[in-house]
Amino acid sequence: MDSLSDCLEKFIEFTAWEMTKPKAYGPFHLIFTFVGFSLLMFLAWKLRNLSERGNRILLICVSVFLMITELYKQLFYYFHIENEEYNFGIFPFQLCSVPMYLCIIAALIRPGKIQNGMYAFMTTFNLLGGIMAFIEPSGIVHDHLTLTLHAFLWHLSLVFIGAYLLFSGRGAKTMGDYWGAVATFVALCVFAFIINVSLWEVSGGDINMFFVGPRNSSLVVFKQISEKFGWYVSTALYIPTVCLGAYIIFLPVRLFYKKKSGIKA
Repeated sequence: MDSLSDCLEKFIEFTAWEMTKPKAYGPFHLIFTFVGFSLLMFLAWKLRNLSERGNRILLICVSVFLMITELYKQLFYYFHIENEEYNFGIFPFQLCSVPMYLCIIAALIRPGKIQNGMYAFMTTFNLLGGIMAFIEPSGIVHDHLTLTLHAFLWHLSLVFIGAYLLFSGRGAKTMGDYWGAVATFVALCVFAFIINVSLWEVSGGDINMFFVGPRNSSLVVFKQISEKFGWYVSTALYIPTVCLGAYIIFLPVRLFYKKKSGIKA
């Protein structure tokens, strides 16, 4: 009888369907984007009046979906791409990975500042990440169908949960909420840096969660800055830049709430 590892490897190999990497703004990208955004925005709007119990169930369901698909991705890289060696570059704690944890944590804790900060974070920072992934899709297209579908569905999930929290009135309504999102982001950056340092040796320096160092950033512009001035300079510029991007997302979010309920933001 095959071991669990053998069964998993056979399943991964069976689903390792190769494809020509979709072109940016080609048919695959555009159809998936417009159809996906339309359906999930509609679903987010229809679910806006969920009770608190329904809200918690939805968040847990989203978290479980993300966990299952992330497990598949990790196994795919381990068995099919990395020849049974772990790739620390895909350790699941990047900016777009954290809703997998935040959704279930927010669903299980009591209402308060921490929960509000998580909601605000997912309505701004993660919504930004989901949208940007489709504007610049190089990071979500692969030469395997299942990996590409994973990346598209994952980032569509970020858009969905951000839109749902917005429409349901649980998102970032005021500047105070925005600063709660920033505080959540900074706390996650600190935790990511601790992960990077803790796993630095075992990963061979191949880990850079949240791109905050000590490895040089691989992001456009920040890569050049880190190579010339050091990772700490790049990080000091990267964090407020991401906060600025989230603020740009927050502005129409706040406008939505002001028009909907006259909240003084």
